[in-house]
Amino acid sequence: MNETPGEPFDFRKALKAQKRRKLRKEIALGLGAFAIVFAGGMLALNWPVHDASLANDDQQPQALFQQASSPQFDICGSIRRTCVVDGDTFWLDGVKIRIADIDTPEISEPRCDYEYQLGMRATHRLVELLNGGPFELRTIGSRDEDQYGRKLRVVTRGGRSLGDQLVSEGLARTWTGRREPWC
Repeated sequence: MNETPGEPFDFRKALKAQKRRKLRKEIALGLGAFAIVFAGGMLALNWPVHDASLANDDQQPQALFQQASSPQFDICGSIRRTCVVDGDTFWLDGVKIRIADIDTPEISEPRCDYEYQLGMRATHRLVELLNGGPFELRTIGSRDEDQYGRKLRVVTRGGRSLGDQLVSEGLARTWTGRREPWC
C-alpha cells in the first residue's frame, strides 16, 4: 500500500487488503483443485451417458453407461476389477455385471464335461467380444440387481446385443427366467 504524503499509514486497512488478496488466491486455488479432481473423477467413473432417444419411451431400457474407451478384459484371477468370470458374468471397473438376456453353461460347478467345455468356450468368446471395442450397458425391465448383488445389464455394441451374438454362435441361450440344465 502506498503512503501519500501527509496521510498516516493505516495498519488495519493494509491488513484487510492483504487478507482479501490471500482469500481470493485461496478461493482460486480451491476452485482449480476442485475442477481437476471433479474432471478426473468423472473420467475414472466413465460419467453415465443418458440416451435422449429413450427418454420418452418407458417401454425401452435406459442407457446406463456408455463405455468411452475400451478397457482390456481377461479371464478373472484373484483380483477382480475388469475381467470375465464366465460366459454371462464379468467385472467392469470393480462392478460385477450379469448379462441379463442370456444364460451360459457354468464353469465353476458344471454338472458334466460338456457343460464345462461349452462354458469355457463361452467365457473366452465373451472376453473377445468385450475387447472388440466400446459397448453400452442397458438396464432391462425394472430389476437393477440379481439376488447375488450383480448388476443386471444387456451389453450392446452398434445396437446389437452381445448376448444375442453368443446365442447365435451356440454358446448361450436366451434367458427365460430360470436356469435349465446343459447336460
